[in-house]
Amino acid sequence: MGVSDENEELRRAEPSRTHEVLASLKGGLIVSCQAKKNSPFRHTHIMVAMAKAAEMSGAVGIRANGYDDIKAIREAVSLPIIGILKSRDYPNCQVYITPTFADAKIVSSAGADIIAIDGTPRERPNGETLEGLIDRIHNELHLPVMADCSTFEEGMEAAGLGADIVATTLSGYTEYSQHTLDKGPDMEMVQRLVEHLSIPVIAEGRFNTPEDVAAALKLGAYAVVVGTALTAPDWRMRQFVAATK
Repeated sequence: MGVSDENEELRRAEPSRTHEVLASLKGGLIVSCQAKKNSPFRHTHIMVAMAKAAEMSGAVGIRANGYDDIKAIREAVSLPIIGILKSRDYPNCQVYITPTFADAKIVSSAGADIIAIDGTPRERPNGETLEGLIDRIHNELHLPVMADCSTFEEGMEAAGLGADIVATTLSGYTEYSQHTLDKGPDMEMVQRLVEHLSIPVIAEGRFNTPEDVAAALKLGAYAVVVGTALTAPDWRMRQFVAATK
């Protein structure tokens, strides 16, 4: 089979595979297995253990960052993986969630089933655009795209550009998004996107309690991503310590 034949076969298989992966996430919990650089839990084997615990507990998917973690988690669990590559290597660039196609290729090669990218209109390195990045991931990597957005308008735009999933991940994390971080999850953004889009809307960002998760699903969220509250024990410890002051 030649290269062109292989590519054609991949294109034919892509819609059914995407449908299968997305269907497996519906109505469930996705656990984000990440740790900050200064955390004592910032080791690949610990992230793998977190992913295994998530699978054993009934989670429907994993979100993971970087080649090493994604590859190791892929070998350890059977759940779909939403892969990202957080990069601060581009000067004067505010986009750091899978900023470029080169970053997306790394995520793909590690074994991710879905590639999450920054879904904001902010300037990207090398003159790349959100539309171009979505198109290249679809056409060259044959994987679905999840757009991490900070406003309702960004979610609508990303969907119009071909994103397969829109997420509320960055609400409150851009200087222009109005939702403030101390207000918890942006339920309003979740609800508005659900009301206006036919593609999956994933709730993400400061979902810290089971009640938050249930509320988002009740609003129509396709699935909910929880990270810090589940996979950052040091964050939780600080909350308990604060209660003693």
